[in-house]
Amino acid sequence: MEIKPIKTELDYTESLHRIEELWGSKRDTPQGDEFDLLCTLVESWEMAHYPIAPPDPIDAILFRMEQMEMTKTDMAKYLGSQSRVSEILGRKRKLTLKMVKSLYKELKIPAEILLA
Repeated sequence: MEIKPIKTELDYTESLHRIEELWGSKRDTPQGDEFDLLCTLVESWEMAHYPIAPPDPIDAILFRMEQMEMTKTDMAKYLGSQSRVSEILGRKRKLTLKMVKSLYKELKIPAEILLA
């Protein structure tokens, strides 16, 4: 087992191939340890070179609505009237701080996403 830092795209690709080879290795074995270390290195490389942008606030609201099987009518208690809900979800009006607080508190949507 030779573990080295990932410094280039080639190192990254080789690490991914090795992870595939080690997939399913048992824990607390040399192969399992190598797998864990490579996964950690690859994750670090990906976070630095392929960052994932936070979701759009409206997309986050729509996703939570889908998860909770909510309708636009259900959202009125968090965003105001049904017409206000349509304006917000249609991106014609911005969220107010009061709306952000309500969505954060009641629907557990992270405030940092809603404020983006």
